[in-house]
Amino acid sequence: MVDIEVHIPSAFDPFADVDQDSGGGAGVKEYVHIRIQQRNGRKSLTTVQGLKKELSYEKILKDLKKEFCCNGTVVQDKELGKVIQLQGDQRKNVSAFLTRAGIVKKDQIKIHGF
Repeated sequence: MVDIEVHIPSAFDPFADVDQDSGGGAGVKEYVHIRIQQRNGRKSLTTVQGLKKELSYEKILKDLKKEFCCNGTVVQDKELGKVIQLQGDQRKNVSAFLTRAGIVKKDQIKIHGF
């Protein structure tokens, strides 16, 4: 028999360097998620989550309500933290507002739904 020496490379972990860098979460990009939830009939609800905790959610909500002429509230969720809820489909409006106000950058926003 022919003796063939096979070299098996060590297991390559493509995320090894990411795990080291993200110890404090500094290397991980945090997204702001803007979603739409369908209510009954044509009614819908827009939710905004993932904003920084040190921001004043009430002030942001007040400006959003005034600019888009809709009602809204801040809801405390166990898993997600504070979530802003607005009446109607305000996904594009909220995205434009957050970037224009300098709260988040455009590449940090994820718009979900339909």
